[in-house]
Amino acid sequence: MSSSMPGPPPDPYDPQANPYATPAPPAQPPQYPGAGYPAAPPVYPGAAGMPTQPNNGMGTAALVCGIVGLVCGITYVLWVFAVILGVLAITFGAIGKGKVGRGQANNGGSATAGLVCGIIGMVLPVIYILAVDAALDSIF
Repeated sequence: MSSSMPGPPPDPYDPQANPYATPAPPAQPPQYPGAGYPAAPPVYPGAAGMPTQPNNGMGTAALVCGIVGLVCGITYVLWVFAVILGVLAITFGAIGKGKVGRGQANNGGSATAGLVCGIIGMVLPVIYILAVDAALDSIF
């Protein structure tokens, strides 16, 4: 009593034997010479590439630090922040002006305005302190 089937076992991936099997991939069309993507054009020495974007971060940072430092310098209570932000504005403004001079940035006006605002923001607390000192000396 043997129940053996003659021949090879059925293929589980055969579409006729298993309706849920994945279909066979389609036959590849013949490849002809020159078919596909065209060749890249030759690159010549000295050819211009993509233009670089201007690096305006330092000038913008100088302007922001300078304006905030100037506002802090006007309010006498925040003179510490005015000095810190003034130093940052002067540093960023000088770096930004250097980048404008080298052609890496194009916002020289923002860098200059940040530099000036940073200097004024640092000088105002000094003037306030000297004025308060002179007023105290005249009273006592």
